Amino acid sequence: MSNKKNNFILQAGIFAAAGFISRIIGMIYTFPVAAIIGSVGLGYYSSAYNYYNIILLISSYSIPSAISKVIAQKLSLKEYRNAHKMFICSLWYVLGVGVFASLLLFFGAGLFVEETVVPVLRVFAPTIFLYGILGVLRGYFQAHKSMVQTSVSQVLEQIANCIVSIGAAIGLIMATVGTLSVSDDPAMEQKRAVYGAMGSAMGTGAGVLVALVFMFGIYILNRPLIHKRIRKDPNTYTESYGEIALTIGRVVVPFILSSAAYNLSSTINNKLYTDISIYQKGLEEQLVYANYGIFSGQGMKISNIPIALSSAMAAAIIPTISELVARRDMGGASEKIHQAMQTIMVLSIPCAVGLFVLAEPVIMLLFPTTSNLELSARVLMALSASVIFYALSTLTNSILQGIGRVNTPIVNAVIALMIQTVVLIPVLMFTELDVYGLVLASTLYSGIMCLLNQISIRKTLGYRQEVVRTFIKPLLASAVMGVCAFLVYKGLYALSSISVLSLLIAMGVAVVVYFACLILFKGMTESELRAIPKGYLIVRIAKKCRLL
Repeated sequence: MSNKKNNFILQAGIFAAAGFISRIIGMIYTFPVAAIIGSVGLGYYSSAYNYYNIILLISSYSIPSAISKVIAQKLSLKEYRNAHKMFICSLWYVLGVGVFASLLLFFGAGLFVEETVVPVLRVFAPTIFLYGILGVLRGYFQAHKSMVQTSVSQVLEQIANCIVSIGAAIGLIMATVGTLSVSDDPAMEQKRAVYGAMGSAMGTGAGVLVALVFMFGIYILNRPLIHKRIRKDPNTYTESYGEIALTIGRVVVPFILSSAAYNLSSTINNKLYTDISIYQKGLEEQLVYANYGIFSGQGMKISNIPIALSSAMAAAIIPTISELVARRDMGGASEKIHQAMQTIMVLSIPCAVGLFVLAEPVIMLLFPTTSNLELSARVLMALSASVIFYALSTLTNSILQGIGRVNTPIVNAVIALMIQTVVLIPVLMFTELDVYGLVLASTLYSGIMCLLNQISIRKTLGYRQEVVRTFIKPLLASAVMGVCAFLVYKGLYALSSISVLSLLIAMGVAVVVYFACLILFKGMTESELRAIPKGYLIVRIAKKCRLL
């Protein structure tokens, strides 16, 4: 396949690399932040972040994907003037919505969270306004099938987040408590946790601000070229701002509702878990938030790292699919879907298996001061299956949006949300599963989303998912990889007692074994291997080893 044909895979690879780097940076700074603010502080931060995230989803989060879709359709028809008017109109939209959402979050914080967490949630409020503007700029460049600008801005955002989160957490704790040392006084510890969580929340806003400044600078640099294309626009019909506003509304609103419904699961689960545990079961508040911090701040954060590729692929495929559908090339759209599905599964399945067999050393590496290593490792093991389901559901959501079924993900998400909630409530109330109930709900939700989305895609395009080479063979290769990685880690750790070294070597062995088995099982052809990130290198090594 030509490079042009696989451009969206290349762009997804660039975006995925940036996403992976960003999440690794996020994991690195989570360790010192967790050590500074403790599991309770991490629980307060995670709880506030969930509600900030849902308001962000409703107001601005889906803007990049929605804007990239509508502008990509105009660019495919070479309507450069209308494309730029959509960009301007989108900016006015997010300015209005962003101000309202930020004020709602700040003054209405007490409606969403416990009184203890209100100050943390209020710190997040200004970030929503900034993120909307950033989202429009990112979506504009993504519509041009370029993920480089967004990718660099993501890395810069995470670096700034890292620096400010740590610095602000330390600064606020020292200013209010006077020491970073753990105190025996519960009131002092709660104060330390709250102000530490507030400092960490400041990092989120600082990161978005730095990314916004960068993206605005990139736009200014490209503005002469943008206006040159507008002047040469051959189309005589220019849409009014009223028509453009209606177009944006028809696309943005379903995108927003879809993302909100899709991500509402974590917020509802957070609310159910804390309320039932504290008010129904009578558990101590700090214990509940500490356990929730382990689930959300450790387990979910690690399991989300492999999903970076799926998120990147989802962002990259929307303008590509939208352009093909605009040209009524349904065959080409189906081909891109197959290519994206196979790439995601070839990389997501081994990541899920790797997290399952190496959960404990991964937790020891990233959270060496965790208050409950056994619980953290078991939660991560239990979450590993959800990596596959979330990767698939994230991608299929974007596919449905790209082919014009923008309302379908909303319906599917609501159905999945209702089912998981009906299951979660009795599990939390009448069993002792505790945070494992959240794991069950999360996995169930993402699994149902996958199933419903696949059915919807088949009905719309007549697309039938190939199973053996997309799922079965990568799973078999991953099983062999998992056994080898586990044995290598245990053997090296028994000899050296050095967990980090044993883990890194085991991971290296896992990568080699997996791709060797995948090639031997004929899970991917040479051309398919070349399409994935670093595929040419894999093919070259495989040929030298006579695997191809």
